[in-house]
Amino acid sequence: MIRSILLLKFKPDTTDAQIEAFHQALAAVPFERRRTFAFHRDLRLTDDAMDAIVIADFDDEEAYRAWTDDAEHHKVRSEFLDPIREQRDRILFKI
Repeated sequence: MIRSILLLKFKPDTTDAQIEAFHQALAAVPFERRRTFAFHRDLRLTDDAMDAIVIADFDDEEAYRAWTDDAEHHKVRSEFLDPIREQRDRILFKI
């Protein structure tokens, strides 16, 4: 299984409604080889933290690559994330 951890920093003028819309849109993408999905906002206990994290597990490397090519995933990224994203960092590892 492959775990994807995506750390996000949003643009300063991003609203809570925009972040929640991204979260809901990404969670709703139908992709049967995505086994788990979690989205969490940072608690703002420090000034140097990222704003949110997306954690998802996929069956294997092939499933993850299929996710990155998925049309619905691309749509969510371009319509909901790209307009509010300032920075994105990712790590992928086997579990």
